[in-house]
Amino acid sequence: MEFRLLGSVAVITGSGDLAPGPAKRSSLLAMLLLRPNTAVSVDQLTAALWEDEPPTHFKTVLQGHVSRLRALLAEHAARDYGIELATQGTAYELRIPESLVDAHRFEELVALSRAQRQPADTVRMLRDALACWQGPALTGTVRSGPLEAAAGALEDLRLASVEALAEAYGRLGEHGKAAAVLRTEAVAHPLRESLAAALMLALGRSGRQSDAINWYYRTRRLLAEELGVDPGEALAEAYATLLRAAEPAPVPAARPTPTTDVQVPELLPRPPRGFTGREAELTGLDRAVADGDAPVCLITGPAGVGKTAFALHWAHRRRAAFPDGRLFADLRGFSDTPAPDTAAVLREFLPALGVPPEEVPETAVACGALFRSLTAGRRLLVVLDNARSSEQVRPLLPGGDHCATLVTSRDRLTGLIATDAARPVLLGHLPPADAAALLASVLGEERIAAEPDAALRLTGLCDGLPLALRVTAARLAERPGWTLAAMVHELADEQGRLGLLNVEDTGVAAALRLTVQQLPEAAARMFRALGLHTGSDLDRFAASALTGTTPAQASADLDRLAAAHLLTESVPGRWAPHDLVRLYARQLASQAEPEGLRRLIDHYLYTGLAADAAAEPGSQPCYTLPSDAHRPAAVREFEDRAAALAWYVAERQALEGAVAAAAGLGLHDRAWRLALVQWPLMLWRIRDGWTPLLQAGLDSAERAGDLDAQSRTRALLGWILHEEGRSAEALVHLEQAPALAARAGDEISEAIAYVNLGAVLDATGERERAGRLISRAAALAARTGHPSTQVLTLQHLARHCLRTGRYEAALTHARQAAGLVSPYAVVGRAQLQIVQGEALAGLGRVEEAADQLRGATRAADAAGFTEGSERAAELLSRLAAGR
Repeated sequence: MEFRLLGSVAVITGSGDLAPGPAKRSSLLAMLLLRPNTAVSVDQLTAALWEDEPPTHFKTVLQGHVSRLRALLAEHAARDYGIELATQGTAYELRIPESLVDAHRFEELVALSRAQRQPADTVRMLRDALACWQGPALTGTVRSGPLEAAAGALEDLRLASVEALAEAYGRLGEHGKAAAVLRTEAVAHPLRESLAAALMLALGRSGRQSDAINWYYRTRRLLAEELGVDPGEALAEAYATLLRAAEPAPVPAARPTPTTDVQVPELLPRPPRGFTGREAELTGLDRAVADGDAPVCLITGPAGVGKTAFALHWAHRRRAAFPDGRLFADLRGFSDTPAPDTAAVLREFLPALGVPPEEVPETAVACGALFRSLTAGRRLLVVLDNARSSEQVRPLLPGGDHCATLVTSRDRLTGLIATDAARPVLLGHLPPADAAALLASVLGEERIAAEPDAALRLTGLCDGLPLALRVTAARLAERPGWTLAAMVHELADEQGRLGLLNVEDTGVAAALRLTVQQLPEAAARMFRALGLHTGSDLDRFAASALTGTTPAQASADLDRLAAAHLLTESVPGRWAPHDLVRLYARQLASQAEPEGLRRLIDHYLYTGLAADAAAEPGSQPCYTLPSDAHRPAAVREFEDRAAALAWYVAERQALEGAVAAAAGLGLHDRAWRLALVQWPLMLWRIRDGWTPLLQAGLDSAERAGDLDAQSRTRALLGWILHEEGRSAEALVHLEQAPALAARAGDEISEAIAYVNLGAVLDATGERERAGRLISRAAALAARTGHPSTQVLTLQHLARHCLRTGRYEAALTHARQAAGLVSPYAVVGRAQLQIVQGEALAGLGRVEEAADQLRGATRAADAAGFTEGSERAAELLSRLAAGR
């Protein structure tokens, strides 16, 4: 057993890496590993686990995380490795051999490297040290002050080690290797002057003088723009060293110098026709080009959003701003044809700038140097269209401070932002008014004005995507007899929509195919799997289930898809595709792993139980897991009721889709469980249209032949029908539920079935029978000894007594229930306080009643239980009026 801090915090066992759990548990483990064999106080842990004020019961939460961490260690025989998580008064201590922690091994190797006399030994030690890193330190922990400080200190030591490694390579004369290790870090940390200075010297010593000087100017510009400062002593000295080492190269007498007569190049394609909208983005691009020297503007967005048209429209509109010409190259980063190499592009640019073809250098490096020198004094625009990567773009950037570069890409190209201060201009889908204007530019204003509602519907079906809108307009232009409404009817069929949005070699599916085929295999696999998903958006846990990977890997794949504009992070931690992208993913779903959908269904079964436990602590789980359920790589945990309810809300559509998917696969044992699992949200939002879902669940329960499932589903369905005002239909289900539970031999289900039936009868006026049934339910619950079921039945019995004027009995039952209710069941406590308040008011004990109702109001407000706080406030108002 070992532990990782240098990357995602994890416990490393012989069977693989284990995530400790949610962020706060990872943070707890990280704090203890950062201070091994040292008592870490509760106050220190609290400061690390909560960025702001901790919750009221933070010590209970902390103790829960400690308990689960101990269980994880025990499960994997931590004591065999000399590991123990001990309690020291108000502190915790992780007793552990420090060599089992990667951060300790890293620091030890770095210290040993400093004592080496031979550079080869230093290189070996530092490479071993840096190999300990698997990603940014303390990944997956809370972003709190103590943990960020610790991660920052480790990162500083890592960067210093990289610089020391490069220095050791330099002492060995291996300047190319020094430059290679430095460049990666200099790209990631463009404002760290010591890295830039070391990289410049390594580049210069390896014969790359031009690249070294370019790096100096790039860093100087970034320092000025980001920090408003000039280069420091280290950077300035490195630059001076490069200049001192530079010697002018002799020109061979046999070869004439290149002819570079000033020539105004015009390589732009024709301006796009029918361009509409984008005024805000055009203004943003104007500002970005006007700011600073040699601006690089990065125009990004999904396939078909009109990036090339936007760049060309702006370039033609701003011709006067670039009197020395405009260059254009299609880098074919997302194309069926191979991308041109750097030399091929520059061999088009250089002749356009006046270099005779026979004098164009042979190598890409020489072409680049000549290109930068020729553009140094010009006011020139360079448009690099359809770039796949930052590496593809950098050698093609002009050298002059008065040049501007537009880069278009389906990828975010964040590397270009880091190294060249590229300014991103994001193109989103067109808003409805601009989308309608685009249709009108092809079809004419009259045709759009004749059917404005159909035109608006068309823009929605085309997802506001210019490519889809243009294909639709082209189809309508070919068919002047067609109405817009007829096209709406055609496109409304999801099965054929993507096919209709293709014309010859142009179409949405073709554009998306080119985007997907350029993805890394892991991200492409994730995209195909998304076609199996049952909802409109998903989190990393659901994505992990679809692909059979870890949540960390799934998160990385989702981020990669977002970078390619195939997904958007609709809210933090949840990703969603636009409609047309979702349809394309569904087309590819047949290529996804067939087990992906079943894993997703089982993921929801496991996570649903965890959510139920957090939303209704102490309640009976609404199902046991099927014996063949596939346990996910990680099950999401919920810190409190609010987090669980938020998950239900976010996943409602996906869970309903999973019920239908499970039934479609014949997995009826899963379908009824997924229909029931949202019961805490159902009771919270009881009139929110749950009946169809529960009826589908009941159908699966009957198909599975599960009597207890039928009882539970009918009891819940009946209660919801009653709340919807459909009591006659409710009683049809409720009358059957108790007998089904009795036949299944489940007394808890039987008690719940009786109490629901009795409560509905009570509300509809059958008081005598209702009393008998609710009393029977309370007796059954008492026999089971299950606290939450006892609370439920006693609460309903107390309400029945209120309705029949037996206030003393109501108070007795409510107090008995209050003694059994879980301390975490805030809503349950509020409900019982309301019942006690009503009973006390009925007994004339007004002051005591008011105290109970005020307490109920506070508890309900704290839990967001609006219905309860309103009821308590109403009763308090009546008490006040009665005085």
